Order: sequence, then C-alpha cells, then structure tokens
Amino acid sequence: MFENVRIARICVLLSTVILLAFPIPAAAKSEDKPNIVLVLMDNFGYGEPGVYGGGVLRGAATPRIDSLADEGFRLTNYNVEAECTPSRAALMTGRYGIRTRLQEDGPPREIWYGITRYEVTLAEMLSDSGYATAIFGKWHLGDTEGRYPMDQGFDEWYGIPRSSDRAYWPDSTIFEEGTHPSAVFTHVMSGKRGQKPEQGEVYGRAKRAKIDREITDRAIDFIVRKAKAKQPFFAYLPYTQTHNPLDPHPDYKGVTGNGPFADVLAQTDDYVGELLDTIEELGLREDTIFIFTSDNGREGVPGSGGFTGPWRGSMMSPYEGSLRVPFLIRWPGKIPAKRVSNEIVHAVDLFPTLASWAGGVVPKDRIIDGVDQSDFLMAKSEKSARESIVIYVDNTLFGVKWRNWKLLLKGIDEDSRLLGTLGYPIYYNLLVDPKEEHPGRNYVTDTWVDFPLYQVLEDFQASLEKDPGTPDPDS
Repeated sequence: MFENVRIARICVLLSTVILLAFPIPAAAKSEDKPNIVLVLMDNFGYGEPGVYGGGVLRGAATPRIDSLADEGFRLTNYNVEAECTPSRAALMTGRYGIRTRLQEDGPPREIWYGITRYEVTLAEMLSDSGYATAIFGKWHLGDTEGRYPMDQGFDEWYGIPRSSDRAYWPDSTIFEEGTHPSAVFTHVMSGKRGQKPEQGEVYGRAKRAKIDREITDRAIDFIVRKAKAKQPFFAYLPYTQTHNPLDPHPDYKGVTGNGPFADVLAQTDDYVGELLDTIEELGLREDTIFIFTSDNGREGVPGSGGFTGPWRGSMMSPYEGSLRVPFLIRWPGKIPAKRVSNEIVHAVDLFPTLASWAGGVVPKDRIIDGVDQSDFLMAKSEKSARESIVIYVDNTLFGVKWRNWKLLLKGIDEDSRLLGTLGYPIYYNLLVDPKEEHPGRNYVTDTWVDFPLYQVLEDFQASLEKDPGTPDPDS
C-alpha cells in the first residue's frame, strides 16, 4: 500500500517539476480580486486536524492542513448549522438555513430541499464581480432542473448532487427499484454554465472511494487554467469525505494501519497539500485566500466514527460537537500568521466577508444574516463583528448562543435521538462547562444573562415574522 502512495506522490512531484520548468504566468495581481479556494469537508468534526487536537491522535498526522494555522488564522468558535444542507445553504447565501426555507404561504420547506433560484449564492456574487467560478464535489442544494450549481452562478461542476449515503445502494442486495421516484441511484454529474448537467458513472462504493482524488485533480486543472488566463477564480471543493461510507482511495487503503478513518485523514491532508503546492508553484500564494472548514460535526449515527474534540454531541444536535467545526484561513500579507481566536463567527459571515474582499455586492432586497468579518480576520479588530448566533435543528428553534453563554429550550437524547422540550430552559457557560455537562450550575449566580440571551431569541423571531419568504419554489 505504501508503494502505491509513493508512486502517486512521485507523479505529483513530476507534475511540480514540469510546472517549474515551464512556469505559467501568474494571474494578474489585484488588491480587490484575490483568488479564493474554499475546501469544505463533509461531517468532519472539530477534533480531526492536528491543530485541533487530532492528527496523530486520530491515527494520521495532518501537517499540510495544520500549516494553514501556522501561516494564517485559526478559529476555535466557528459555528455552522446542525445538518448538511442547511449548513451549505447558510455558507452559500449568507442567510440562516431556516430563512432560505421560508415560503410565502405555509410552513418552511423540509431541510433537505436545498435553496431556490431566488437565493443569490457566493458563486453568483463573485461571478458578477468578474470571477471564474467552479465547484468540484458535493452540491446538496437542489437536484431538480434549474437548481443545479450551473443555475446558481458556477461556470463548471463535477461531483454529486446529493449525499454519499446513496453510495451504499448500488451494492445493496436488498435494494428494490421502482419503489419511489426518488429512490434511484445517484450518478456523478458534470456540466458548464448554460448547459444541462450530464450524468456519468453510478455513484457506488468503488466510485465513492475515488471521487475525492478526481475532485482534487479537476480543481487543480481549473486553477492552472484560470491562472494562465489571468482571471481571478473561486474554486469551491466540497469534498465527499468524511461522510459515510468511509471508503479511502485504493492508494490510501490501509496506508496508516489505523483503520479507514485515519487513511481518509491522511488522504485528505495530501490532497490539501497538492492544492497548496499548486498555488505556490503558480506564484499565487499572496494573491489567494485559502479556507479549510467543514459543514457540521461528525456523523450522528452511533459507531460511525469521527471526533468532535472537547465538545459534546454530533451533527443533528444542538450541542457544540454539532455546531463547532475547524476553520482555518490563510491570506499571506493580509491575514497575520499564527493567530488564534475564540470569538464567535458563523458560516453566514463568509458571504459578506468575501464580498468585501472581492469587491462584490451584497443583496439589499432581502435579509442577510451574515456580517462582514474582514476587519476581525485581518487583525484590524480583536473582536468579531458578531457576538451571538441562533441554533436550529431541522426547522425547530433550539436556542441561542451569546458570547460564552448558551441557552437551550429543547434537547436531544444522544442515545435514542428523541427530541424533547425542556421543562425549564438550560443554560451553559461554555468557558466553564465546555462539554455541556452541568446545566444551570453557572446560571444561578448570573441570572442577568437571561436578558441578552432572550433578546437574541426575540430579535431573530421578529425578523423571521417580517420575512416574506422566497416567492415560490422555482424562483
């Protein structure tokens, strides 16, 4: 197995030599138009990378991912939504997932619906600002005509429309065709703006193991092409790992001797390293914002693996293990190196922040929940531009966070997964009780926190009541 990896790395090295021997002209330098590479992991917990307490502790060192912390900014209180699709909706639109699901009439759409064409995505905003845009990986924000990535601002796409759990189906001996229109095999898809996406191979276990390699290769090709064209680019890589089934690439299967999760962790670190090397070789290091993060915490299925570090819970819960994920950002010369902060930031903040750096326009005709964090990330301010977030699981409001305090109105039994409305609100001081083990213990002497916590709750509920929702499902 090590021999396969060695050969693969030799191929990467040869590619590097060729690039150095025949250098491609660097993309035009522009203070207003930095390139953006955004790597988004799938069900990847806070404690996986070495700089977050994982790495060798998880069976595989992550030196390339960790280098982003050494050369950039590491957040320890970066928050996302509790499930995959709402989290991606928030990231892409700058709006909480619940807001993107609001309808003019009737209840919110179910959480796996995705977004409607009414939403303005990061890709659309950046495209309007002169960027080439591409997504390589998992979309999961719409799988019907008119709602694929090319309909939402991306010039290119290669990846899967839905979730990787469907990769089990083609290899299942009890799968039954024709039981429901939606119970069909997922295919790898590709397409370009203005064209209908094409279906490729069935996304089964064999393809599942290889797709992140293909995502990386295609992203590198895109970056090289746009560097040659001297056009600023947005390369979005929503990797399919570490969502179940956890199938490492054949070159990495067994390479660590510590099981498939460690193999995938080593694989991912190498892939991130290849992206970083490409940026370096093209002379784009100082002109490229590189972000590494995740959509939510580890898998919620018992026994599925994954590590949330010091935090309680998993995805699909209101606990920190669901909501806090790694966030590393590097922009040499603009974002100071070796910075660490526990200030609150949320995924919705990426939209206005990247718009600020890219010269993009933030929509004014709708509520945007994100705030511009550019001053904070560039060390012009020690404080985040936000101090609170709201917490939804499915379409249910579970609570809020304000500074280091957390208020929960509902809870989830982590063994049975049963949802329950609490007889009395629960409060946690997350600095004193980071694992959320002692509800109320630190609240008794600090009941004053009721006022700011409930103010966050009331203000958000009022904003939802005023929000007209999206015009219709196809808008």
